[in-house]
This record gives sequence, structure tokens and C-alpha cells, in this order.
Amino acid sequence: MRATVNFPAHGGPALPPSMLFRNLSSSAADFDLSPIDAHFMKRRGARNKLRIGNFLTFTGSPGIWGPTSTNSAMLAVAEINKRGGILGRELELSIYDSGGPIEEVVQRAEQAIAFDEVDLIMGSHISAVRVALREVTGNRIPYIYTPVYEGGERTPGVMAIGETPRWQSRPAIHWLADVKKAARWYLIGSDYVWPWQSHRSVKRYIKEAGGQVVGEEFVPVGEDNHEAHLARIRAAKPDVVLISLIGTDSITFNRAFADAGLANSTLRLAGAMDETVLLGIGADNTANLFCASGYFSGMASRANDEFLGAYYSMFGPHAPPVGSVGQSNYEGLRFLESVANRAGSLGLRPLLKAARNTVYTAARGPVTLRDGRAEMPMYLAEADGLDFRLVKTL
Repeated sequence: MRATVNFPAHGGPALPPSMLFRNLSSSAADFDLSPIDAHFMKRRGARNKLRIGNFLTFTGSPGIWGPTSTNSAMLAVAEINKRGGILGRELELSIYDSGGPIEEVVQRAEQAIAFDEVDLIMGSHISAVRVALREVTGNRIPYIYTPVYEGGERTPGVMAIGETPRWQSRPAIHWLADVKKAARWYLIGSDYVWPWQSHRSVKRYIKEAGGQVVGEEFVPVGEDNHEAHLARIRAAKPDVVLISLIGTDSITFNRAFADAGLANSTLRLAGAMDETVLLGIGADNTANLFCASGYFSGMASRANDEFLGAYYSMFGPHAPPVGSVGQSNYEGLRFLESVANRAGSLGLRPLLKAARNTVYTAARGPVTLRDGRAEMPMYLAEADGLDFRLVKTL
């Protein structure tokens, strides 16, 4: 099947519904550039297609994850369609930008449902966007949210499969307290819902581990001048700085942290950190930098080997590095496939019922959902140049 790729004309804003890639139902080799024509707003394809609207971020601080997220979703589509689709329906993937003002993203979602009649929305974007989009999807269509997040998502119709502080941060904090004797913690995060809510949980875990929080601040998304933040950190003399900054904000902060001479004396524990961000930070700036995650590309497992082999076979040896956020888009579609097969239906209610308590397997191994909450193997890793060295299974 031909896939078409639509781009904004002359570098201007994308035409409604602000779609970046449309009808990606096979493989990267199938791309055929097509001009935007008078039929742009009309449905394409037969009703036996399962239309997935994937909201990914390509602009702003989280935009760093756009390329690998796109690749990971396309790989999952290609694999699932090769197996005959989901319940006999071929997947048709449309990718929308979830960057920019949230009200514009909401409008794109409304248009995706009304004009493209997507059957399901999947998202890998910041939690502030999720909070807005769940009001759009409501009980109309399923919404799969894939990346690390703050936990507690219970909105009907929303299925969240990413890491949460209970499984990600808590064991890492206890390990640093026990092994590194870390007692004084400074928390810094981006100024939106994921860091706000995550820090509430983190404070409890630090107290559990016998530590104390000696400072906390939230930084506007997009901030790249960290001089004042670093001055406050230096004055507080923490053993560990817990970093909940997003995308390129984490990159600029960690570079500045090392340039200020703090990396050799102060530990760092990062939340939304993966190989994509690590590459941006640079090998000379990663001393004493730790990360806990349910996925690292260096995981030694058959499932991960098969995923990485397929990823680089499809996109080439110089494809964007795979990290937890990008890979979660592969997980999201594998999760959908597993849950739909278990339910025997793609209807909203049967799908949600099957998703509440289930086990599925993808690149990061088995993931269990109990009462809608995802549990998975968790790993603590230490940055080693531009790679993560796995330290412990948490």
C-alpha cells in the first residue's frame, strides 16, 4: 500500500489537521511523497483499516524524541501488519505534532477524530498534553499513553503503560541512600504536572530512606539559562540532585552542571533520561549521572535484541538512538495488539476491560497491568560516556 507524507508548505503552519505523516501502514521503504490536494480532509482507505492517531512532539524541549518515536511506531506497524494486523484489521498510522500551545494540540485531536475518524489515539508527549487530550477522547475512543509519567491516571478510556515513581524512583532513591550514603537531596524539575506530582512521591521516598530535601524548584519549560539554579544548588550542598527536567532542558542543565564543576562532587539522578538525551549532554558531562528506567538499549535480553535488530535493519545503522521514550511507542502498539487479541474485540469497553489486568511482552520484556497500573522490571544505570551501564535490577 502507498503511504503518503504531508508537509506544511513553505515552512508555514501545517494545514488542518496538522498531520505530519499520514497512512503509514507498511514500511519506511513504501514512502511516496504526495502533494496536499483537495481531498486532504476526506477519509482514505477502507473500513477494514484500524486507524491510529499517534500524537508525538517534534517542537520545543520534548521534540528531541520525535524522530525515534516515529521510527519505533512505524516498526511496530510494519511488524503487526506482517502478522495480519490486529483482529484482521491492517493498521494505518497517522502522526500528529503534539508540540506548541496545548489548545492547538487539542484542536488537532478534535480534527483527527472528526475528519480522519481515527479509531484510537496513542500519545508520547508531556503529561500536560495528556491531561488536555483525555478530555477530547473521553469515552469516545481509546487513548494509550506510553511514556514515563507521574502515575495515578484513572480517566475512563485512558490506558497508561509507562514507568511511575513508585516503581522507578523509589528503589533508586533507596539504592543511592544505601550504597552511596546519599542523605541530602535537591529536586529540580520542569514547571508542569509530571514533575509536580512526581516530586510529591519522591519526597516520601527520600524520607523513607532517611534523607532530607534541602531544596526544590521548578523551571519554565524551554529555560536554558541555569546559572541561578546552579548557584542555589551549590549553596544547598546536596549529595544528590534529582532532575525532572524534560528533553533539551535536561541537556542544557546537565551540561551547565558539569561546566560549573559540580559533576565530580555531586550525584545526579534523572527521571526522563534516555540515550537520546545522553547523546545531547555529551560524554564529558556525564560523571556521577544515574537513571532508573524500564528500558535501556543496552539491556541484554532476547526481546531487546530482536527489537534493536529490527529497528536498525529497517532504518539503517545511523538511525536515531533508541531510548525509553521513543521505544515506548513500539510498546504502545504491541500492548494494543495483545489486549485486543485477549478481548477478541476493538470495541472501547471490551478493550478497556481486557487492559485492566493483563500481561504483554515487547522490547523491555514482560509488563503487567494490575487494576490498570503498569508494573515492569526496572533498572538502575550509570552514564558511562554516551552509554548507560546497567548497575542493578531494582
